Formats: sequence, C-alpha cells, structure tokens
Amino acid sequence: MNGAGNDFVVVDNRENQLSLSREEIALLCQRQRGIGADGLLAVEPAEDRSENGADYRMRYYNADGGEAEMCGNGARCFAAFINRLSDKQLEQVSFETMAGVIQAQFLGDIIRIDLGRPQDQKLNSNLEINGEQITVHSVNTGVPHAVVTVDDLENTDIRTLGSALRHHAHFAPAGSNINFMQIEAPDHISIRTYERGVEDETLACGTGMVACALMHHQLNDAPLPIKITVRGGDTLLVDFEKNPDGDVENATLTGPAEFTFEGTFLN
Repeated sequence: MNGAGNDFVVVDNRENQLSLSREEIALLCQRQRGIGADGLLAVEPAEDRSENGADYRMRYYNADGGEAEMCGNGARCFAAFINRLSDKQLEQVSFETMAGVIQAQFLGDIIRIDLGRPQDQKLNSNLEINGEQITVHSVNTGVPHAVVTVDDLENTDIRTLGSALRHHAHFAPAGSNINFMQIEAPDHISIRTYERGVEDETLACGTGMVACALMHHQLNDAPLPIKITVRGGDTLLVDFEKNPDGDVENATLTGPAEFTFEGTFLN
C-alpha cells in the first residue's frame, strides 16, 4: 500500500500467528531483494480494548526492521486495510499505537486521522552543521520531528543535511526525523522529509506533515487548514484545534491511502 507515495508492506496478523524477526522485516522492505517499502504494518488485536475502546492494534516497523511509535501515512493505510478486511463498509475505526490511540474516519476515497495532541514543542534551536548555524524547530507528533525552513526546497541536499541533523547530538539518543519546509502561500507549504529508520528521503511522511503545518502556523500565524505538498506530488490537508490556553489539540491529517498489489509471503 502507499499513502501519498509513502509505501508499506501490510500484513493481517489478527490471529497473532505471524512472527517476523527484525532481519525478515528488513528483507521484506529491501527494494532490491524484497518487496520494497518504507516500512511494515501489522494488523493485530487490541491489547487494552476494555480500557481504551480501540478496535485493533497497529504495529509499525521501519525499513530497518526496528519498531517505531507510529506513522501518519501508515495509519491511513492501516485504516484502509481494516476497512477492506471488514464485512461491511466502515465509517470510522480506532487502533492502538505506541504513541496512543488513533481515530480514523473514512471520507469517500480519502481518510482523516486524528493524531491527538503534539508534544515537546521547541522553537528556534540553533545547531551547527558543517560549520554553519541552522535554525531548527522540533515537536513530537507521535514520533520526533525537526523542521527547517528553506528558500529553495528543490535544490536542498536532503540526504546530506538530513542525515547530519538526524544524528546530531541535540536529538540524542533516539535521533529525529528531519523535515525541510518551503512556504508557497499563507495556507500552503511544500516539504521534503529525511526519515529516521529509513535513513533516506521518502516521498511523504504523515507525522512530518503535521509537524511542518504546526510550525508554519506557530511561526507565521498561518490560517487553518494548511495544505501540504509532498515529494510524491500529492497535496494533503492538516488541521487542528486549540484549547482555551492556546495549546494545539486534535491534530488531523487528511489524504489518500491506496492499494498497490497483493501477494502471499511464503516463510
């Protein structure tokens, strides 16, 4: 499956019979010798349904086989896959992630996910990279993200600069996903993302879109909702609410989730 070009191997593990090692997941995601994907999603039974009301549990693994907290584009694909597995057309579904319970709503051919409340926002950190000072903003939108505003997104060296920032001591020990943002209009930005765990640029990153939209709103008083154009060419929509204290809540991401092909994995 893919969400705005961010692609995933998605497996049905509702019976908890499938157990893949880190090495096996990395092989499945390897583009030259495997299926090829930015990560793997597994549909599993909810662990705490009586406590949180979730319908399922989403397990997400990066392309290196390591498990991550969650993935915004992956969450939309996960929801679409559940809808296909269901006996009837769903209007909404909820699922557990390591970052909390995600709510997904089906709006025709697109899906809106509620990522809840962003955490750990920090603006205007000045970091030194290769002798240069770079202003970086950071926030956790389910996974940690850093945002850098650039004037020429097309000619920014995403791989070199992204890798340097991803491993910067400022984000130690876990590191961070790195986003580069260019303002197209007051309510429209374009972004490119270097993803931790993939260790390369991806065509889209859902939690990165929310992080960039939040920073654009906070720094430039951008009107809501905000349109986000990603490297894969799709334009998605980010919106959020604010509580009486001015804190952001209920950040939502709306966009596509597509089935690419189906197959059988013979272990």
